[in-house]
Amino acid sequence: MSSPQSTDKAAEKADPRATILRAAADRILHYGYNKTTMSEIAADCGMSAGNIYRFYPSKADIAEAMTREYTSHTHAVFNDIIRDAGRSPSRKLRDFFAFRLERTFRTFEQNPKLMELAEIMARERPDYLAEERAQERILIEKILDEGRTTGDFALPAALTITADLVQCAMMKFRIPQLWTTEQLDALIPEMEGVLSLVFTGLSARR
Repeated sequence: MSSPQSTDKAAEKADPRATILRAAADRILHYGYNKTTMSEIAADCGMSAGNIYRFYPSKADIAEAMTREYTSHTHAVFNDIIRDAGRSPSRKLRDFFAFRLERTFRTFEQNPKLMELAEIMARERPDYLAEERAQERILIEKILDEGRTTGDFALPAALTITADLVQCAMMKFRIPQLWTTEQLDALIPEMEGVLSLVFTGLSARR
Protein backbone atom coordinates (compact mmCIF):
# COMPACT_ATOMS: atom_id res chain seq x y z
CA MET A 1 0.00 0.00 0.00
CA SER A 2 1.47 3.35 -1.01
CA SER A 3 1.97 6.12 1.52
CA PRO A 4 0.07 9.45 1.23
CA GLN A 5 3.38 11.15 0.42
CA SER A 6 4.15 8.79 -2.45
CA THR A 7 0.57 9.23 -3.72
CA ASP A 8 1.03 13.02 -3.65
CA LYS A 9 4.29 12.70 -5.59
CA ALA A 10 2.63 10.50 -8.20
CA ALA A 11 -0.21 13.00 -8.58
CA GLU A 12 2.27 15.81 -8.99
CA LYS A 13 4.16 13.91 -11.68
CA ALA A 14 0.91 13.29 -13.55
CA ASP A 15 -0.17 16.94 -13.16
CA PRO A 16 2.56 19.58 -13.44
CA ARG A 17 0.14 22.12 -12.00
CA ALA A 18 0.17 20.25 -8.69
CA THR A 19 3.98 20.31 -8.70
CA ILE A 20 4.00 24.05 -9.36
CA LEU A 21 1.45 24.80 -6.65
CA ARG A 22 3.33 22.73 -4.09
CA ALA A 23 6.61 24.49 -4.89
CA ALA A 24 4.94 27.92 -4.92
CA ALA A 25 3.25 27.28 -1.57
CA ASP A 26 6.52 26.18 0.05
CA ARG A 27 8.34 29.26 -1.19
CA ILE A 28 5.55 31.77 -0.48
CA LEU A 29 5.01 30.46 3.04
CA HIS A 30 8.73 30.92 3.73
CA TYR A 31 9.64 34.10 1.85
CA GLY A 32 6.28 35.73 1.17
CA TYR A 33 4.43 36.40 -2.07
CA ASN A 34 6.25 39.61 -2.95
CA LYS A 35 9.73 38.08 -2.62
CA THR A 36 8.86 34.99 -4.64
CA THR A 37 9.51 35.02 -8.37
CA MET A 38 8.22 32.79 -11.15
CA SER A 39 11.83 31.89 -12.01
CA GLU A 40 12.41 30.65 -8.46
CA ILE A 41 9.24 28.56 -8.50
CA ALA A 42 10.24 27.10 -11.87
CA ALA A 43 13.71 26.23 -10.54
CA ASP A 44 12.17 24.51 -7.50
CA CYS A 45 10.07 22.41 -9.89
CA GLY A 46 13.00 21.59 -12.16
CA MET A 47 11.29 23.47 -14.99
CA SER A 48 12.41 26.26 -17.26
CA ALA A 49 11.02 29.71 -16.49
CA GLY A 50 9.27 29.70 -19.86
CA ASN A 51 7.61 26.33 -19.25
CA ILE A 52 5.89 27.38 -16.04
CA TYR A 53 4.03 30.13 -17.90
CA ARG A 54 2.28 27.45 -19.98
CA PHE A 55 0.42 26.41 -16.86
CA TYR A 56 0.16 29.70 -14.96
CA PRO A 57 0.52 32.87 -17.05
CA SER A 58 1.30 34.99 -13.99
CA LYS A 59 2.13 34.78 -10.31
CA ALA A 60 -1.37 36.08 -9.55
CA ASP A 61 -2.76 33.01 -11.33
CA ILE A 62 -0.78 30.84 -8.92
CA ALA A 63 -2.13 32.86 -6.00
CA GLU A 64 -5.68 32.31 -7.26
CA ALA A 65 -5.10 28.58 -7.71
CA MET A 66 -3.75 28.34 -4.15
CA THR A 67 -6.76 30.24 -2.85
CA ARG A 68 -9.18 28.03 -4.77
CA GLU A 69 -7.56 24.91 -3.32
CA TYR A 70 -7.83 26.31 0.21
CA THR A 71 -11.45 27.33 -0.36
CA SER A 72 -12.40 23.91 -1.73
CA HIS A 73 -11.32 22.29 1.56
CA THR A 74 -13.26 24.87 3.55
CA HIS A 75 -16.41 24.33 1.51
CA ALA A 76 -16.12 20.57 1.91
CA VAL A 77 -16.47 21.04 5.68
CA PHE A 78 -19.28 23.56 5.17
CA ASN A 79 -21.19 20.95 3.19
CA ASP A 80 -20.60 18.33 5.90
CA ILE A 81 -22.12 20.74 8.42
CA ILE A 82 -25.12 21.45 6.20
CA ARG A 83 -25.79 17.75 5.55
CA ASP A 84 -25.62 16.81 9.24
CA ALA A 85 -29.20 15.89 10.15
CA GLY A 86 -28.28 15.87 13.83
CA ARG A 87 -27.73 19.64 13.94
CA SER A 88 -30.48 22.21 14.07
CA PRO A 89 -30.42 25.08 11.55
CA SER A 90 -29.24 27.44 14.30
CA ARG A 91 -26.43 25.06 15.24
CA LYS A 92 -25.45 24.66 11.59
CA LEU A 93 -25.22 28.44 11.13
CA ARG A 94 -23.18 28.80 14.31
CA ASP A 95 -20.85 25.92 13.42
CA PHE A 96 -20.49 27.25 9.87
CA PHE A 97 -19.10 30.59 11.04
CA ALA A 98 -17.18 29.15 13.99
CA PHE A 99 -15.32 26.78 11.69
CA ARG A 100 -14.58 29.55 9.21
CA LEU A 101 -13.28 31.88 11.91
CA GLU A 102 -11.01 29.31 13.55
CA ARG A 103 -9.65 27.89 10.29
CA THR A 104 -8.81 31.25 8.74
CA PHE A 105 -7.41 32.69 11.97
CA ARG A 106 -5.18 29.67 12.59
CA THR A 107 -4.05 29.59 8.95
CA PHE A 108 -2.86 33.20 8.99
CA GLU A 109 -1.53 32.93 12.53
CA GLN A 110 0.66 29.97 11.58
CA ASN A 111 1.53 31.35 8.13
CA PRO A 112 1.78 35.15 8.43
CA LYS A 113 3.38 35.43 4.97
CA LEU A 114 0.01 34.43 3.51
CA MET A 115 -1.31 37.90 4.33
CA GLU A 116 0.57 39.20 1.29
CA LEU A 117 -1.26 36.66 -0.85
CA ALA A 118 -4.62 37.70 0.60
CA GLU A 119 -3.86 41.34 -0.14
CA ILE A 120 -2.82 40.61 -3.73
CA MET A 121 -6.03 38.65 -4.28
CA ALA A 122 -8.09 41.58 -2.99
CA ARG A 123 -6.24 43.96 -5.28
CA GLU A 124 -5.80 41.89 -8.45
CA ARG A 125 -8.58 39.29 -8.35
CA PRO A 126 -11.72 41.01 -6.99
CA ASP A 127 -13.88 39.03 -9.44
CA TYR A 128 -12.71 35.76 -7.91
CA LEU A 129 -13.36 37.01 -4.39
CA ALA A 130 -16.87 38.07 -5.44
CA GLU A 131 -17.38 34.58 -6.88
CA GLU A 132 -16.18 32.95 -3.66
CA ARG A 133 -18.48 35.11 -1.53
CA ALA A 134 -21.38 34.22 -3.81
CA GLN A 135 -20.66 30.51 -3.37
CA GLU A 136 -20.54 30.94 0.39
CA ARG A 137 -23.78 32.89 0.31
CA ILE A 138 -25.50 30.00 -1.48
CA LEU A 139 -24.49 27.71 1.39
CA ILE A 140 -25.84 30.19 3.93
CA GLU A 141 -29.09 30.28 1.94
CA LYS A 142 -29.39 26.50 2.31
CA ILE A 143 -29.19 26.76 6.10
CA LEU A 144 -31.65 29.64 6.22
CA ASP A 145 -34.07 27.84 3.92
CA GLU A 146 -33.94 24.75 6.12
CA GLY A 147 -34.61 26.91 9.17
CA ARG A 148 -37.58 28.50 7.42
CA THR A 149 -38.94 25.05 6.55
CA THR A 150 -38.55 23.73 10.11
CA GLY A 151 -40.02 26.91 11.59
CA ASP A 152 -36.81 27.89 13.39
CA PHE A 153 -36.35 31.02 11.29
CA ALA A 154 -38.72 33.70 10.08
CA LEU A 155 -36.76 35.52 7.38
CA PRO A 156 -37.15 39.31 7.51
CA ALA A 157 -36.61 39.58 3.73
CA ALA A 158 -36.20 37.41 0.65
CA LEU A 159 -33.90 34.41 1.13
CA THR A 160 -31.00 35.76 -0.95
CA ILE A 161 -31.21 39.19 0.66
CA THR A 162 -31.28 37.70 4.16
CA ALA A 163 -28.27 35.48 3.38
CA ASP A 164 -26.40 38.52 2.08
CA LEU A 165 -27.19 40.48 5.26
CA VAL A 166 -26.05 37.59 7.48
CA GLN A 167 -22.84 37.31 5.47
CA CYS A 168 -22.22 41.07 5.79
CA ALA A 169 -22.79 40.92 9.55
CA MET A 170 -20.12 38.23 9.84
CA MET A 171 -17.55 39.83 7.52
CA LYS A 172 -15.13 40.78 10.30
CA PHE A 173 -14.72 37.10 11.16
CA ARG A 174 -13.86 36.05 7.58
CA ILE A 175 -10.13 36.89 7.68
CA PRO A 176 -9.98 38.69 11.04
CA GLN A 177 -6.30 39.64 10.77
CA LEU A 178 -7.26 41.98 7.92
CA TRP A 179 -9.49 43.95 10.27
CA THR A 180 -8.18 43.65 13.81
CA THR A 181 -5.29 42.68 16.06
CA GLU A 182 -7.65 40.83 18.43
CA GLN A 183 -6.73 37.24 19.24
CA LEU A 184 -8.96 34.23 18.75
CA ASP A 185 -10.00 34.03 22.40
CA ALA A 186 -11.44 37.55 22.09
CA LEU A 187 -12.93 37.05 18.63
CA ILE A 188 -14.92 33.91 19.52
CA PRO A 189 -17.18 35.55 22.14
CA GLU A 190 -17.53 38.59 19.89
CA MET A 191 -18.67 36.35 17.04
CA GLU A 192 -21.09 34.60 19.40
CA GLY A 193 -22.53 37.98 20.36
CA VAL A 194 -23.07 39.01 16.75
CA LEU A 195 -24.68 35.65 16.01
CA SER A 196 -27.01 36.10 18.98
CA LEU A 197 -28.23 39.34 17.42
CA VAL A 198 -28.62 37.57 14.07
CA PHE A 199 -30.65 34.78 15.68
CA THR A 200 -32.84 37.33 17.41
CA GLY A 201 -33.63 38.84 14.03
CA LEU A 202 -34.26 35.43 12.49
CA SER A 203 -36.29 33.92 15.34
CA ALA A 204 -39.74 32.77 14.39
CA ARG A 205 -42.35 34.61 16.45
CA ARG A 206 -44.62 32.16 18.21
